Amino acid sequence: MKIDFIKLHPAAQPPQQMSAGAAGYDLFACLDEDISLDIGQRIAIPTGLAISLPQGYEAQIRPRSGLALKLGLGVLNSPGTIDSDYRGEIKVILINLGTEPIAISSGMRIAQMAFCKVEHMIFVESTNLDETKRAEGGFGHSGH
Repeated sequence: MKIDFIKLHPAAQPPQQMSAGAAGYDLFACLDEDISLDIGQRIAIPTGLAISLPQGYEAQIRPRSGLALKLGLGVLNSPGTIDSDYRGEIKVILINLGTEPIAISSGMRIAQMAFCKVEHMIFVESTNLDETKRAEGGFGHSGH
């Protein structure tokens, strides 16, 4: 599938698939100067890119597992959603859940973007719902 993109900043880097079997495409910070992300701080980091998704798809912005494990760097609204009709700059909301400040520099791989098909639903008001074995069992309903 083809996804058109534009660079909104000369230093922007296109998303990159880092291995042949990778489901996500790495996104890169596009900054004019380095940023220090303090413990507990959150910030929207620009990528310098805008994309055009086909109707019926979304892009999900997810944390990079290595950064999460090694530094405690997460994507706050994970997964973030880019809708097919959004044409603005992709920004990644990062949060420092680690034990020390994290330096974010331009060109740093900060997140990954994966694509999912989206089905559009029609909601129909009813007076009752079909029954299931789980019924209203919520959090912890399976005993774990």
